[in-house]
Order: sequence, then C-alpha cells, then structure tokens
Amino acid sequence: MTNLLQSILLWLLYISSFYAFIPSVVSRLFGFRVFRRGKSETEFSLTFDDGPDPEYTPRLLDLLRQYEAKATFFVVGEHAARHPELIQRIHEEGHLLGIHNYIHKTNWLMRPRTVKNQIQRTGQIIQEVTGVKTCYYRPPWGIMNLFDFFSKKDRRIILWSSMFEDWRSSVGVEKLTERMLKELRGGEVMLLHDRGTTLGADAHAPEHMLQALEVVLREANRQQLHSVRIDTLMGGVTVSESKSTIQPQTQLSLWKRVVVALWLGWEKLFHWLYHLHTASPEDPMLHYRSRVYHGALVEMDDGHVIRNGDPVIELHFDNKKLFDLGMTSRSSMHLAIRMIRAMEQQLPDLARQVALEPELRSAKALYGVSMINRGPEKFGFTVRELAPGPFSFASKVYLKLLLSVIHPAGTKRLKQRSEQLVPKMIAMPLDVLLDRYGQHALVAATAEQSSEELLVPEQDLVPERN
Repeated sequence: MTNLLQSILLWLLYISSFYAFIPSVVSRLFGFRVFRRGKSETEFSLTFDDGPDPEYTPRLLDLLRQYEAKATFFVVGEHAARHPELIQRIHEEGHLLGIHNYIHKTNWLMRPRTVKNQIQRTGQIIQEVTGVKTCYYRPPWGIMNLFDFFSKKDRRIILWSSMFEDWRSSVGVEKLTERMLKELRGGEVMLLHDRGTTLGADAHAPEHMLQALEVVLREANRQQLHSVRIDTLMGGVTVSESKSTIQPQTQLSLWKRVVVALWLGWEKLFHWLYHLHTASPEDPMLHYRSRVYHGALVEMDDGHVIRNGDPVIELHFDNKKLFDLGMTSRSSMHLAIRMIRAMEQQLPDLARQVALEPELRSAKALYGVSMINRGPEKFGFTVRELAPGPFSFASKVYLKLLLSVIHPAGTKRLKQRSEQLVPKMIAMPLDVLLDRYGQHALVAATAEQSSEELLVPEQDLVPERN
C-alpha cells in the first residue's frame, strides 16, 4: 500500500511538472511563446496588474497623464466588472488593456477549460465596456501551464523583464524607488501593481508604488525615455486592439419610433404641468421639483427617514438624454458607465442649485423612482423596494416599456434577469448631497447673496448737491 501511494504521488509530481512547472521555467528562461522585453533604446513599458482599484487606479491615471506616459493594465475580471467606469477611463486615456484572469488564481490549479473561461469572461467585460477586443494576456504570478503554449494565435502572453516587490509595504518608498531607477532603460517591461488585495499583497502597498513611480517618471523625462504601451514596444497595434471610436446607432422599428415620440411629448407636458427645473441646463440630464412626500416611511442607510408630509426634492431623469445614451451605447455596461459619469457631473450642479434656493434647502431628502437602480449607492443614495400597490405596478409597466426602447439589448434584456428589472426608490438625505457634492456650493451661494446685497444703485453713488 505504501509503495502504491508513493507511486501515485510520484506520478502526480511528474504530471504537475509537465503541466505547469516545466512550461513556466521554459517561458521564463527562453521566452518561448511569450513577450518579456523590447528592443527599443528610448522606450520602455509600465505594466500594472491586479486592478482596477477605486482608490489607487484613478490616482495612477492622473499621474500617468501628468507625465504624458502610456501604460498597460492587466485587469482582473471581477474587479473590472465592479468598476467599469475605470476600465472606460483607462481606454479613453490611451492606455492598453490586457487580461489577468477573472479571479486572481494560478493556472496551475485550474483545468485548461477553466483557464479558457476565465480569459474569455474577462475579455468580454473589456469588450463590452470599450467596444474593442484585447489579445494581451498575463497569467497571475506569470505561472503558465502546458495549454498556454498552445493557445490561439490571437492571444499574446506578456511577462516582464523586471519586478520590484512593490506589493509589499515593508519594501518602503525609498528602496522601491532605488530598485525601479536601477532598471530604468529602453526595452524594459516593468511589473507593478495598482491594487493590493490579492494573496500575499499589502492593501496599502500601491501608495508606496505611486510615490516611487512619480520619481521614476520624472527621471525618465530627464533621460528622454518614454513609457509606452506593450503593443507599441512590440512594434505596433494589432487588429484586435483597433481604436475605432465610432458609436453604434441602433435602428428603431416603426412602433418604437412611435413610442419614443409619445414618450418625449409626454415629458414636455410633464415638465410644463409640474414646473420642473434642470440641474445643468447646458447638458440636461437631471430634473427636479420641490414637493411634499406622500407615502410609506422610508428609512435610509445612515438612519435618516422620510415621513409622510416631509418636504422633499423629487428627481427625474431626462428622457431625451436617456434615449440618446441608449441609442449610442455599445452594451448595457457601457450605458451604465455613461449614466454614472453623467450623474457625477450633475450632482454638484444640483447641490449648487439647492444651496442657492432657500425653498430647496428646507427639503429633507432627494428621492426618485427608477428601474436603472444598480450603482446609485456609490453616490450616497439608498435603494429601497417600492411598497406593493397601484403605483408600483404602473411604474413597472411604464418603465419596462421605456427600457425596451432605450436599452442597447432591447427586449432581449427584459427576458434576461427580469427579476432585477424592478422599479425601486432611490433616496438621499439633503445633508449628504451638500456634504459630498456641495463643499463649495454653500460658500458660492453665500458669496453670491452677499454680493447682491452690496450692490448699490448707481444713482446712490452720486453725491448730493446742496
């Protein structure tokens, strides 16, 4: 029995070595089927793994933009799905996106089919957000298996020529900077990390990386070295990473055109009847009106409540804007990103309007009803179910009809995950709006009111003649 067990273990060692260990060694030592270093004397590549991260990736992008540097981001699919707006920003700012599996798990511990699914799933997320495919792949920890060698020709495996243990906070800024400067030269492929939540990493390590990277970028400029994308260092942009920015235009059927015409006509009538105001008149997206709340008690996440009879600010999305976004969005994820960005621009304008108008400042909260209710929490909203009743039923029918028109997937979307397409209430205490988006609004409003009080009619400035 002991001999049998030893034989089994020995065969497992042989198989695992053939499946994973030997391929990884061969790729590292000889560069077989992988890219790990360029030939340029003036260009190098910064590559970032494990992101995107909501705290560190935006700061990294700001830093790269400041020094006009381009980079390559090998993203983890599950993080990309949670932060599609960061994927969109990476793409829009001219950086290259690559795949780092859907979850950060070594290929040694996954079957070939599982690895393939991980890659395809992450690639699909990137394509849904950006509209382009990516063929660039970096396996977690750079560990490959036998089947990675026989991957499709349109997949390019990217490793690195230098890494610096930037995932450890114990390395420190000074030592990390020293290591990076030592490897700063043309053709280098530098491995860095913009997220510190993977196994063995320190959560705050990217803070040190950012500080060290700024010194390196400054020195690179002094030496006239340029950070470029991996595809540039390899010698050109591939077909799968084309930069077409043409937005699709969905063709509407006759009945949809009729629905849209009635819908937009009703909106104009609604605005006239209820005297709606616009948060950003130059780019209408968010409309509002002051009213008294009538309905069941709403308890928000921070403990604030809306009671029957409380003054509130009722929110309404601009139907024309929603329609335009839906018609020109590549996917549901792309539509969500564009709505998120619109809200980021509109809420500060709304906060300013509230700060300027005493009637609005007396409101207790903002509230609205929407079927597109995934993600408002990040802005400070609480999402709550509507109480069952005629209003809830009518809202569901009305909003589903409209969603079938404005959503990129049309009626197909209604057949998929239909249980998630339910109108819900979104609410935010007024204090939260002003704290998060109105830091300067109150100051500006006070200054504006003071300036009005100080304005003296011109005739009062003329001295009286005796």
